[in-house]
Amino acid sequence: MIKNKKMVKGIALAAMLAALAAGGTAAYLTDFETATNSFTVGKVDIELDEPNWKPDDNTKIVPTQVIKKDPFIKNRGINEAFVYLEVSVPVRNVITAAQDGTRNALTKTELFSYTKNKEWTQLERKAIGQNMVYTYAYNHILKPGEKTTTLFNTVTFANIIEGQLDTQQLDMPVRAYAIQSTNTGEDKTTIPEQAAAAYQKYVNQNKGLSGGVTK
Repeated sequence: MIKNKKMVKGIALAAMLAALAAGGTAAYLTDFETATNSFTVGKVDIELDEPNWKPDDNTKIVPTQVIKKDPFIKNRGINEAFVYLEVSVPVRNVITAAQDGTRNALTKTELFSYTKNKEWTQLERKAIGQNMVYTYAYNHILKPGEKTTTLFNTVTFANIIEGQLDTQQLDMPVRAYAIQSTNTGEDKTTIPEQAAAAYQKYVNQNKGLSGGVTK
């Protein structure tokens, strides 16, 4: 009798399992996992320095005087960047003297001259107001922590005939710009070409803003 009961239970269990299989009900071993991908936004941050420029030493300049002025840029950010220096040279309608002392004709003259260092490429030269504005691109991508060479080391005051600009304050502002080097240089071959393409993107992005180029 007991043996028959066990047989009945066994048949019932087998029937239940068969019914579950027939109905398509099944239990699956499952698991899931979440991956959180964190991104930190980069930062372009530059510093303009002129360590040898001493404004207090240049309040009584004379014609042909050579003045120490040595602008360069340091990358203080965390992204590589194309960097640029813009120099505004004052222009006045004056009479100058040649090296032998001969007087030249009255003409518009850039009051300061300099020799550009070879690591920089001139992008633009344009007259704006009473200034001739030059824009230069550095010939290398500037990595975080690196600094450029100086654009120039000295400037020379023009050989102005006395009595024309006496006691006037003459400003020669220098401005620095930077833009990320990733995805801005287009498909240009050389770094100066890439920098020139990226510069136009900088100009377009900062029109009318405080960081815009001199217009």
